Amino acid sequence: MTSPQIGDRLIVALDVPSVERAREIVDGLDGVVSFFKIGLHLHMASGLEEFVSWLITSDRKVFLDFKYNDVDETVRNGLRNAAKAGIDFLTVHSENGSTIRAAIEGRGNYDRPKILIVTVLTSLDSDDLMDLGYRLPLDQLVLNRAQKALDAGCDGVIASGREVRAIRSLPGGDSLLIVTPGIRPSDSPLNDHKRFTTPGDAIAWGADYLVVGRPIVRAEDPRRAALDILAEMETAAVGMSTRQR
Repeated sequence: MTSPQIGDRLIVALDVPSVERAREIVDGLDGVVSFFKIGLHLHMASGLEEFVSWLITSDRKVFLDFKYNDVDETVRNGLRNAAKAGIDFLTVHSENGSTIRAAIEGRGNYDRPKILIVTVLTSLDSDDLMDLGYRLPLDQLVLNRAQKALDAGCDGVIASGREVRAIRSLPGGDSLLIVTPGIRPSDSPLNDHKRFTTPGDAIAWGADYLVVGRPIVRAEDPRRAALDILAEMETAAVGMSTRQR
């Protein structure tokens, strides 16, 4: 059995083609996972708004991963609607501190969604960033964006497990929520993630939440796959606690 604390830290990415399939997965994970990510796979899918409302009213948490990146007024209004809907986490993909602050303003007096800044997608490596015109080393770009999140008063960041310890070393870095995608159990294909980590390593290195999609939603038995990942997370968390005593 896993502790409730660890159970709350696994977010399953519902990267599937339809709301019907997403609901099947949620039902199949009932009692095991209560936090779900809605991304572009389901954007504009028939029945999505009703599905999100159902997740929220059934005491599940929703991470809306639409990577908001637009002029400040558009971002501000988008956040206002997300806050009213009861979304728990939401991503902003911007290097502009003004846009990040607009997102925070849009949330207003609501305590959620927690606003998370995307640092560098886990599908990118140093060569990809060079092709995109960046001249900073990848790890420095991640730290620069994490610092902007801190300076703007943001809640947290999306970052590979490989960069978690460096982010924590920033002044104030311990206050950031760090949500880590690119999670792959040792026996899973890497798919398009170039900066991947195992569930155990990500927890041991200090990630707060792990986002896992295909290793669970495409597994022959999604429930079993989720339980195995939670067990690995639990083992890593216990190891951390033991070393800290």
